[in-house]
Amino acid sequence: MTKIGVVGCGKISGIYLSNMTGVFDNLQIKAVCDLDSKRAEKAAEEYGIPKVMTLDEMLADDEIKIVVNLTTPKSHYSICKKALLAGKHTHVEKPLCVELSEGVDLIKTAEARGLLIGGAPDTFLGAGIQTCMNLIKAGEIGKPVSATAFMMGHGHESWHPDPEFYYEKGGGPMFDMGPYYLTALVSLLGSVKSVSGMTGMAFEERTITSKKKFGKKVKVEVPTHITGLMEFENGVLGNIITSFDVWGHHMPRIEIHGTEGSLSVPDPNTFGGPVYIKTSNMKDWEEIPVVLPYGENSRGIGVSDMADAMQNGRSNKASGRMALHVLELMHGFHIAADQKKNYDTKYSDIY
Repeated sequence: MTKIGVVGCGKISGIYLSNMTGVFDNLQIKAVCDLDSKRAEKAAEEYGIPKVMTLDEMLADDEIKIVVNLTTPKSHYSICKKALLAGKHTHVEKPLCVELSEGVDLIKTAEARGLLIGGAPDTFLGAGIQTCMNLIKAGEIGKPVSATAFMMGHGHESWHPDPEFYYEKGGGPMFDMGPYYLTALVSLLGSVKSVSGMTGMAFEERTITSKKKFGKKVKVEVPTHITGLMEFENGVLGNIITSFDVWGHHMPRIEIHGTEGSLSVPDPNTFGGPVYIKTSNMKDWEEIPVVLPYGENSRGIGVSDMADAMQNGRSNKASGRMALHVLELMHGFHIAADQKKNYDTKYSDIY
């Protein structure tokens, strides 16, 4: 087993800790840490984790080979950099970090030290998107020519206990949910060479209506509606909309259209979900059975794959380079909108 340390015991950590202690048998969590020591102690007790450590203690522990960073985005870079400099392979929640330059630095630091770095989302390794990947590779929809993706809702202030950071720098719908959709798209279709975009903000202030901070006003610092266009390296043209300004919609999550048919991809925020196909000789959409493993919530599969990659001298699938490419695309849409011209990617070598 590969021993790991988990940094951050917030809302997302539960499913990671559950899976990494009960599903992926090549992992062993040696310690957790959190700025709130009581929260770390509670997590350790609930999931049978031997130790609660400080970050410095974790980085100094020679038995811990992988650090899993589940903190909020603004802490991703500093903690990942410390872990890499301490000689730890590192897996981080999405996005890789906030600034593109920081992402580049993390990849360079990892590669210079012969370490693996990777990041969420690892949902593309689940049964749903892997089924879609196999269908595309088998030519079931012919040559892909276009793709669409829609993630639209009305933000987090009605349900999240601490929604403020979703409206701060590093937040917004693109940086919050875009990683799921963009990672799915590039895993299915390959890297993107150029993007354009437009952005907007319907509300300059949000009012929290969830129980913990009911009534608190939140200033919105980032665009909350982003429309992006993508030109993939293979010629596929795609569009994506991410929004916190929409009360409801009937748009598909992701569709891939080819010369011989169309493919409906399940929710990229999940690991399973229904897959539908409509080919030139079908009268209507037909559901494709999803029989591959990891159809349930399998967060942590990217960490398990990293441990296997370490043992077998290969690259990890939820790689740092893929996470960097996705980070660049998200920045690219905003840059293109601000500059009113296309943004050509520089970090499209995702494998």
